[in-house]
Amino acid sequence: MSKQLEQQPIESMRVDKWLWAARFFKTRSIAKDAIDGGKVHHLGERVKVSKEIRVGMELTLRQGFDQKTIVIKALSSVRGGAPMAQQLYAETEASITRRELLSTQRKLHNLARPEHRPSKKDRRDISKFKQENGQQWSALDDASQ
Repeated sequence: MSKQLEQQPIESMRVDKWLWAARFFKTRSIAKDAIDGGKVHHLGERVKVSKEIRVGMELTLRQGFDQKTIVIKALSSVRGGAPMAQQLYAETEASITRRELLSTQRKLHNLARPEHRPSKKDRRDISKFKQENGQQWSALDDASQ
């Protein structure tokens, strides 16, 4: 018989195993480190590595700049391919829109950066502009505060 036929449906499993099987992390030890680092939450509270999860639970996890809120649709102790892993969870609509908004904001923030450092003439122009508008900076101003 094949492995899948012999396996009984899983009622609950450890969160670190599920995050690894759902391909959020490459290894279980990386998943464990993320959980220990407070990057995985359930109902607003940090979870422990041994937390038993069930279908229907909502997890919030942080990976880099992104914070994802996911609902567990299925449990699997076997790490499969990406199409199989995507069937294990569903990301909430609010999470998707929040991630897209923050991504756009990060991109726009980088566009506001000047292409080069100001030249000597540019610095003089900036200083002149600030003097005319009463925004002259002085080291004495900082010391008096």
